[in-house]
Amino acid sequence: SLWTVDDDVPGLPGADRRMSVIRRSDGSLVFFNAIPLPEAALEQVKALGTPAHLLLPNHFHALDAAAFAERLGVTAWAPDVAVPVLRERVACQPISAFPSGPDLRLFAVDGFATKELVLVARETLFTADLVTNSPHGAGVMGLVMRLIGFTGPSPKLPKPVRRRVQRDREAVKALLLELAALPGLTRLVPSHGTIVEGDVGAVLRQVAAEI
Repeated sequence: SLWTVDDDVPGLPGADRRMSVIRRSDGSLVFFNAIPLPEAALEQVKALGTPAHLLLPNHFHALDAAAFAERLGVTAWAPDVAVPVLRERVACQPISAFPSGPDLRLFAVDGFATKELVLVARETLFTADLVTNSPHGAGVMGLVMRLIGFTGPSPKLPKPVRRRVQRDREAVKALLLELAALPGLTRLVPSHGTIVEGDVGAVLRQVAAEI
């Protein structure tokens, strides 16, 4: 089972972020990103299963991680290269030691300096900054986001992300094509922007072609 929580990015008007909640076959809950929840919503989440793990896809997605992990009593996990960077902000374990399984598969964006985490749970692909789907917004901030290349009419790997963390373009393209070839993917849940339903493989191949 899958649930999502959407919120604004603190300090960045017009930007959005998403936390995903996945219930594994053993009833434990895995959180992809962390967003603060009011008490009533927190109780609703706890009723879904047993909070167990918080996955931080990269060190940029850890703004509320420490408070979230402490409040729910979950173990935080991050890419191995991010653990030393995050050590003073949140106690987390290297993702290489995470107990994955057939119901939850992990991939690393080796072409990124951050070694960003990508998650596949059943028919759903979860991404952080590798693929976003944020439409153009209004106002001054909307114009800024459009000009820097973060927003657009279709899913993309934003130019600001490429400039900031991409180190090997071919490795990134190879991962996108590997993910596109996974059988049965029918949903893409980005951390930023609109959820995509349908032929996820075709979407990923298009993103790869545009890099």
